[in-house]
Amino acid sequence: MSDDLDGVAGYMERAKSQALENVEHVAEGVAAETLPEGKLFEIAQSIGDKRLEELNVADTTCGYCAVGCRFDLYSDGEEILAARPTDEEDAPVNGISTCVKGKFGYDFINSDDRLTTPLVRDANGEFREATWDEALSRVVEGLGSIKDEHGGEALSMIASSKATNEDNYLMGKFARQVLETNSIDNCNRLCHSSTVAGLAQTYGYGAASISTEDLELADCILLTGSNTTEAHPVLATRIKQNVRDGADLVVFDPREVQIAEYATQYSRVKPGYDAVWINGITRYIIENDLYDEEFVANRTTGFEDVREAVQEFTPERVEEVTGVPHEEIVSAAETIAEADSCVFGWTLGLTEHSHGTENVIAMGNLAAITGNLGKPGAGVSPFRGQNNVQGGGGDMGPLPDNFPGYQDIADDEIRAKFEDAWDCEISPEYGYYTTQMFLAADDDDVRGMYIVGENAAVSEPGVNHAEEVLENLDFLVVQDLFVNETAQYADVVLPACSFVEKTGTFTNTDRTVQMVKQVMEPKGDSRPDWKILQDLANRMGRDWNYDSTAEIMEEVNSLTPLYGGVTHERVEAEGGLQWPCWDEDHPGTERLYEEEFNTDDGKANLQGIGYSEPAETPDDEYPFTLTTGRVLYQYHTGTMTHREEGIMQYMPSDFIEIHPDTAANYGIEGGDMVTVESRRGEIVVPAQVTDRVGPENVFVPIHFAESAVNQLTDEEHLDPAAATPEFKVSAVNISPYEGESEPIRTPDFEASTGDD
Repeated sequence: MSDDLDGVAGYMERAKSQALENVEHVAEGVAAETLPEGKLFEIAQSIGDKRLEELNVADTTCGYCAVGCRFDLYSDGEEILAARPTDEEDAPVNGISTCVKGKFGYDFINSDDRLTTPLVRDANGEFREATWDEALSRVVEGLGSIKDEHGGEALSMIASSKATNEDNYLMGKFARQVLETNSIDNCNRLCHSSTVAGLAQTYGYGAASISTEDLELADCILLTGSNTTEAHPVLATRIKQNVRDGADLVVFDPREVQIAEYATQYSRVKPGYDAVWINGITRYIIENDLYDEEFVANRTTGFEDVREAVQEFTPERVEEVTGVPHEEIVSAAETIAEADSCVFGWTLGLTEHSHGTENVIAMGNLAAITGNLGKPGAGVSPFRGQNNVQGGGGDMGPLPDNFPGYQDIADDEIRAKFEDAWDCEISPEYGYYTTQMFLAADDDDVRGMYIVGENAAVSEPGVNHAEEVLENLDFLVVQDLFVNETAQYADVVLPACSFVEKTGTFTNTDRTVQMVKQVMEPKGDSRPDWKILQDLANRMGRDWNYDSTAEIMEEVNSLTPLYGGVTHERVEAEGGLQWPCWDEDHPGTERLYEEEFNTDDGKANLQGIGYSEPAETPDDEYPFTLTTGRVLYQYHTGTMTHREEGIMQYMPSDFIEIHPDTAANYGIEGGDMVTVESRRGEIVVPAQVTDRVGPENVFVPIHFAESAVNQLTDEEHLDPAAATPEFKVSAVNISPYEGESEPIRTPDFEASTGDD
């Protein structure tokens, strides 16, 4: 048995050595520099000092981004001791690869401020600990009184893309059956809802059409609005390995993100005009007869509408509007058209706009006219951010307009099916999207909220407005791991479990449903989300009697055709299943649209997309365009990563990237504190002087409540189809901070990417 222990410890040391040979395993080398000195060896030794049979070991799916990496977690019952990649056949997406967060980011589980007991607000406005019975009784009273007086439509619920599929299914059921409201939504509204809307209109499914392995099979990859190396490191590794084997990589982005260093072509674009340059490429391909005539004729409709719509996007106009020279449009167009297969990948740089759905439709047109759908190494791939935003944020139906499996609540037949299964009446009227909930609260149309695993006080656009709404609600329930910024406004805070403390499934960015297994007992009196919801539902007059999340999944597949063949038993035995999986004899769907599209006529329904621009453009008062995004060493609003000592030593605050010419003009040096002001607010952050951004643009990450960049963003101008906010374009001014401060160190460009 000691040999096994040595093997685990030895594996970690060998993985560290392999970091020099494999780009992905740089996580080991970086961790050695950024985590407290010697922590790697302490982890290895801590395993070596224990007998293996004394440890809990479970193969599970990562709880950070939606790549869907799988690995074994080792625990002594009190803390996570190590994350070790599982067998490659059991990890279809990552093999033996992991990123720095998935490998080391577990200190949050045992953080001193972990919420382990329910909290209720007393008469003096202060939190005090409470029993579960008291806390749940307060929730029943608070939500119930609003429903009784104003109707269920005065209540709203924000579900969690970090929770399991089973948890999220019950959140949707709880909203509609128990609260009697369709106003349930999730963080997908703030990121990829325009992807879902655009792809659903064009192809039928609002999801990636490819499998992850297609990133290594493609002859060409077009990436836009994706800081892949920092936001999705394991996917970036696959892309870079493919490029090193000869594939072309074309990157369009306002920032010269690290993945652009590997690109065959990098083009800097002006933020907010993506449909313009995409249409410019499409026009060139059509005008020069480079499109796939057979595919267009047999498998699409609307081609002539596209041909007509792109005529206005001449080389001169595209260059004038986007800043991309004509020869770069030509080069990208010819590279895509000449490739035997091409994957079109994007993240929030394409979607978080007031016209994000149009951007996605334009990209869908380009993929279709070049015939890059339904074959190996070809397709569309929106890289999802939260670990379960594909499954929990969409597939399971915590949405104001869809039941699980994207079944329209306005469809009488579908609605009747769920009314029968759930024994309730459901309104055919769509509820509020998340962004609309906060606007509706201004008019008292929403009076109570139940927020699960989402830090809306930091993540919503125009957070000053969001905080005002949260403070003035009649009743707010927050269910989370910590008393985060949102929970500070709550009347009741319920302690939930992390993904290492429960069992269920996540669905990753390529539609693969994978197991999540409990490796530790819940901390203190915290409970899994599904058990909290079941207790509340029963206290509010329902009769839920689920014994396990496997049983919940059985109810999911009985009502959701896309998941018809998905069971815990099959997922466990087969190492994951990709939807659509129609029944228990169906193998799952590796690649969408091989024979037909999920549309009424089975064809891709192309649409002509015209000119659009941001809702707010720079002017003399606010001359710069601010865009926001992620960095490698933090995760979303920092609820998890801010509690990892090594990560915080390396990335202790947000910062602003400023071009050297701009910095010189304003007398700003690296590390200086800078005031960033928009029409909605201002923040103060340290400067990072870099040519990653252009002279007219600045960039600030999203990860810190202290600086809260969303004080600057706009909550009013939303995508008309998807209600996505315009996070990626805000007009701002910058100036040296006038208060007293010392320059602080910010990570340099090379180190912050996490690559050697």
